[in-house]
Amino acid sequence: MTTVQPVVPVHVPVTALAQPAVRASALAAFQLVEDARYRAPDRRRRDERRRVLAQRAVAERKAEREQQASS
Repeated sequence: MTTVQPVVPVHVPVTALAQPAVRASALAAFQLVEDARYRAPDRRRRDERRRVLAQRAVAERKAEREQQASS
């Protein structure tokens, strides 16, 4: 299809109009599950681990800079 050709309109059946409510409910349920997972106690441990890894990386970079400066 080129940009010169017109777009053919799509026929939407009436039964298809009822589906968005079902999709919205499924989306809401999925979001509830994701929210529950995000607020789980394990989440803090992951965040804590990420923080410790970031601090370790910063300390390693600082030590490397100090070593290069003293050389």
